[in-house]
Amino acid sequence: AEALERARPPPRHAEAHPGASADESATARNNFLALMFVLMVGTAALPHILMRYYTTPGVMEARRSVLWSLFFIFLLYVTAPAYAVFAKWEVYNNLVGSNIAILPDWVASWGRVGLVRIEDLNGDGILQLAELRLNTDVIVLATPEIAGLPYVVSGLVAAGGLAAALSTADGLLLTISNALSHDLYYKVINPQATTHRRLVISKSQLLVVAVVAAWVASMRPDNILFMVGLAFSIGGSAFFPALVLGIFWKRANRPGAVTGMLVGLAVTVFYVVRTHPFFGGSMANAWFDINPISAGVFGVPLGFATIVAVSLLTKPPPQEIQDLVDYVRYPDIPGQPRPHL
Repeated sequence: AEALERARPPPRHAEAHPGASADESATARNNFLALMFVLMVGTAALPHILMRYYTTPGVMEARRSVLWSLFFIFLLYVTAPAYAVFAKWEVYNNLVGSNIAILPDWVASWGRVGLVRIEDLNGDGILQLAELRLNTDVIVLATPEIAGLPYVVSGLVAAGGLAAALSTADGLLLTISNALSHDLYYKVINPQATTHRRLVISKSQLLVVAVVAAWVASMRPDNILFMVGLAFSIGGSAFFPALVLGIFWKRANRPGAVTGMLVGLAVTVFYVVRTHPFFGGSMANAWFDINPISAGVFGVPLGFATIVAVSLLTKPPPQEIQDLVDYVRYPDIPGQPRPHL
């Protein structure tokens, strides 16, 4: 049954939103738009990216840093889909329909490490699509060898990917632990805490967060693509509305921002639990047939609405906060004093 499922004709890759019917095409289009939306707002709200702006001396320098960051993120997002195109071209043109005895060398080399599997199910000696299994990691790792570059280049690509993963994980761990120790413990729970105690809390929370992250990863709820996409959904739904309204709407206050963050996060997590098989959910519970990876498409608008409603029902922010917002908007107005908080 699994082989028959894999033997189904592949989707029409040259079509924008392929589907067997008009409804399936509409569902594919909606999921594509939802995923693009959560990737955009999630990129703007990634916590470990926001922390980098603390390294700039002022608002203008932060804006220049954002400009360069967006440029390099643009290069990444534009060139990454090329790997999918290369992989499909190689598989459909040079692998499928070939004699299994004379397959390219990269198939054998990556097959020895378990990333490529060939199984001649019908025994005809010809490779069919259903007889080929490719690990998702091999798409990036094998591309240099497929293009004719030396095998050592694949090692450099793997080393670069590992370094990027470790640096991202390190930034996220530091951001989470600092937020728990400074923003939650020091600012909310115990404002009289000493520097030494805050440092101990930060380091202990770093260990706790690392253990929890390792435990979640060990359960393997889904592939890495889904986990990364879900992180963008969670980050966007929790932080993006508060970031935008905190700068562009001076009436937004602390109760509104906190409530909006909690509501956006809760709606996103609730949708994932109801629709993802790992949590016992099913796509039968989906809203508008949106996949759980794009759950943030529901959390973001609800976060905006919650912040607006709660802010209007509570006291406006103090004048010094409004002055700070003005300074963030217009940092170079002559004669404008820099606010001190």
